[in-house]
Amino acid sequence: MTAPRWFSQPYPPEGASAAEGIRNQLGRPELDLLTILVRESAQNSWDARIPDHPDPVGYRIDLSTVSPAHAGAWRELLLAGAPSQREHFPLRETLRRGSIPIMAVSDRGTRGLGGPTRADSFAVERDFVSFIRNIGEPRDTALGGGTYGFGKGIFYVLSNTGTILVHSRCRTAQGGYETRLIGCTLWKSYGAEEANGQRRYTGRHWWGDNSSDVVEPLTGREADSAVRSLGLRPFGAEETGTTVVVIDPALDGLTPSGAADYLADTIAWHLWPKMISTNGRPAAMRFSVSCDGDNRPVPDPRETRPLNMFVAAYERMTGSDGNRLYCKSPKRFLGRLGLEKRIMPPLEPSRASRMVGIEDIVHHVCLMRPAELVVTYRPGPKPPSVNQGYAGVFRADESMDEVYAKAEPPTHDAWNPQSLERPESTFVHSTFRRITEALESLLSLGGTARSGSSNVALGAASSFFSGLVGGTWGIGGATAYAKPGTTAPRRGSKEDGGDRHRESPSTERSASGGNPTGATSAGDGADADSQYGSDHHLSPEAQGTSTPRRRPRVQYVGNPYYEDRGTVSLLVQDFRLPAPGLQQVRADLAVTLPGTSGRETDPPIGAGMPELFGWEDGDGHVHESATIRIEGGEPLWRVLVLPAPDTMTEIAIKVEAVKPS
Repeated sequence: MTAPRWFSQPYPPEGASAAEGIRNQLGRPELDLLTILVRESAQNSWDARIPDHPDPVGYRIDLSTVSPAHAGAWRELLLAGAPSQREHFPLRETLRRGSIPIMAVSDRGTRGLGGPTRADSFAVERDFVSFIRNIGEPRDTALGGGTYGFGKGIFYVLSNTGTILVHSRCRTAQGGYETRLIGCTLWKSYGAEEANGQRRYTGRHWWGDNSSDVVEPLTGREADSAVRSLGLRPFGAEETGTTVVVIDPALDGLTPSGAADYLADTIAWHLWPKMISTNGRPAAMRFSVSCDGDNRPVPDPRETRPLNMFVAAYERMTGSDGNRLYCKSPKRFLGRLGLEKRIMPPLEPSRASRMVGIEDIVHHVCLMRPAELVVTYRPGPKPPSVNQGYAGVFRADESMDEVYAKAEPPTHDAWNPQSLERPESTFVHSTFRRITEALESLLSLGGTARSGSSNVALGAASSFFSGLVGGTWGIGGATAYAKPGTTAPRRGSKEDGGDRHRESPSTERSASGGNPTGATSAGDGADADSQYGSDHHLSPEAQGTSTPRRRPRVQYVGNPYYEDRGTVSLLVQDFRLPAPGLQQVRADLAVTLPGTSGRETDPPIGAGMPELFGWEDGDGHVHESATIRIEGGEPLWRVLVLPAPDTMTEIAIKVEAVKPS
């Protein structure tokens, strides 16, 4: 067996690239290193997919510590031939520590790093030399995500030692399989005193078979033996792909467990188009993350807010609702745009969402090229209310892929028209203008929203609405009680349980105002400090009895609020019926259009009507009937309403006593 050793690259007479220059080719990105790792490595995996492979590309990230059983082999194998000075080769210090942290980034169902292992060999397939030897090669995958070949630099930058191990399995020209293992370090150029004087080194180092004039990877049985000694995950008999092991990864101040959770969330935000099944086709990629063997769930974009809005926008984009965007001069088809808007509660931003610029309100369009890898989330005009949001997806047409690719920086996270010449810069500028025009139309009154896109749970209507009403979407509230002075069911009631009785403004409040105390209705004879009126009334059925009955009414607990329930948003209001006795409750729903006064019980042109979703009791059971009979007392109830888009929803909770049987 050939004993692997390190080789440090000296500067040749004709010159070479210094390690610092190669490390700096990523520039100064706005994204953090862990996010760039996910984006660039997953992009490499996607570009290396096997055409017509029946299974999705497998992509995983594993954070772990080298086990004590394998730590000795790491020190023995990976220190042989290493430079003696720590400042020239920091891996030496890391291997001497008690624990050796690593991060393994793997893909399966890809072609692996095949082709020749020497850069001076000519071949059509050059995956190995492109990843291990050369820097800045142009992409060789049609409609691929990568363009500059700089993405591999993130592995070195993320390592505190600048060192990675690359374990790959590929098909050979003869149709067989070959396992390859090589180590690479990219640190800093330096000078060293040698027997013949001082010599300059580039700061690039390779670990492997040093028996020829260039370091070659360990292959076949020798590679498999070293993999077992190091405790790395082996390949299956007919499995191909690549694992890049980052030694001593920089986790941006996070614990390994916290970093694993962040990586899982980051995968969802940046790779969700590869996670969803569309048109009967399975998801294109399969993702997993683990920390010390414990799997961390990657959020499902269809079930995770607000990513589910981008999924809906994607489906609009690919369907008949998609908008075709054009540059007018010169005439060119740019791509397709899908938009989705919804009533929704403010978001609780995560670290991953903040990294893409999404805080409490979603007002962004996801930009992507035909490879369907997220480029960026471009912000649009903010909605006029914190309780509404929209998401969009723009996918460039295949004929325009080269234009948008050239507009990207090495990290592929923006489209910069200023980096292009005309007419290519015009195409990108026109893309942004057409998107803005579509968003302005979406936010106008004529915009529409998907039916059922804003399930809203509304408990009993509160008296305080000003904090929730605003802009083209929002909620108002109104309450109405049974006619003062009676506890009896209404006479001559219609099918909805009673005549629509319009109370005075003091007892039924519109969407534009209300009593900020939110506790009781005023103006009906009730003491402002009392839970219910101190006056008692006798129902017609109860006349002649000696025990007076309290008038039924609604007591509101707190203010209305939105609540997330799975994939939908609900507007919630807690309430009680403080008067004892069996009472019947119904919700009288209406809408108020922005800029108008008065309530509408019939939907105006272009507007929907709010719908009752149900009544929720204290045990969390939802009753879906239009009316409900409730025994008065202390139990807390909530009324659930589906509000209408582009309107303010007005709710009147009406209660009346039930005639004793």
